[in-house]
Amino acid sequence: VQLQASGGGLVQAGGSLRLSCAASGINFASNRMNWYRQVPGKPRELVASLMSGGSSNYTEAVKGRFTASRDNARNTAYLQMDRLQPEDTAVYYCHTWIMTGWTTKRDYWGQGTQVTVSS
Repeated sequence: VQLQASGGGLVQAGGSLRLSCAASGINFASNRMNWYRQVPGKPRELVASLMSGGSSNYTEAVKGRFTASRDNARNTAYLQMDRLQPEDTAVYYCHTWIMTGWTTKRDYWGQGTQVTVSS
């Protein structure tokens, strides 16, 4: 299983970025895809969850500004980030998991992509 994240960069406050996460080795269409972010010294934070059916949930801080989507034909998940703010600066990770037993699972993470928002 591989998750390849891309699309980060430097943007001014109010700008937009779109992150991509290309997946291989999983039944992508059936997997929930998550986006996390992390700043130094703080735990990784769940930003968005994208269900297999296409519905999504967001942490309160990004509701109305971020949109998660997926293209099952391309095995790729996206995170469209609009109206970015300096507090959105973080390393962003895509994540999924596979059940390895009735109650056990294995987590998979992308390599992380840096998003920096200047004020």
